[in-house]
Amino acid sequence: MKENILENAKKYVNKLLMPLEDHYYHSYNHAIDVMERARYLSEKEWLSKDEIEMMELAWLFHDTGFIIQYDKNEPIWAKIASNYLKSVLYPRDKIEKIESLILCTDPDYRKPKDKYEEIIKDADMDNLWRDDFRDKNEKLKMEIEIIKHIKINDPEWKHASIELLKEYEFNTVSQKNERDDKKTDNLKKMIEELE
Repeated sequence: MKENILENAKKYVNKLLMPLEDHYYHSYNHAIDVMERARYLSEKEWLSKDEIEMMELAWLFHDTGFIIQYDKNEPIWAKIASNYLKSVLYPRDKIEKIESLILCTDPDYRKPKDKYEEIIKDADMDNLWRDDFRDKNEKLKMEIEIIKHIKINDPEWKHASIELLKEYEFNTVSQKNERDDKKTDNLKKMIEELE
């Protein structure tokens, strides 16, 4: 069963997220994308195989709360993950750790307490520092507009994106080494677009 835990969880999460057609950013593909980055950073930060599995499961479930509500849904994600993992008899101590990792993805949760939380936070924010940042940022804007039935003007969105790019500091050495240059480049491009 242990070999299949991740594959079975992927199928379950895909079924949960598949109906969310208006979620152009927070989709199953996003969950997989972030899960893979969490795995990569976990390996770079020398976590064990068991620890990496917990990180992957936390990230796989990290956006499932969107099936119930759009904002402040981290506790819902944690509960969905916990219920699923209990149903497959996953170890209770690991479930508790996965729940706490999911809860630390709340944007208001600023200071990671350990290496696991550092990795999770960096994996969650990784899209800001990649070549496809602009595409992902536009998908997020479109998703928010559709879900919340609002119109966000471009300058306002770009200002908010710039502030986020300026504000967020990487936690892990691996992320700092690999993404700092791209972060600077993306920030520069966003500022140029506003001028």
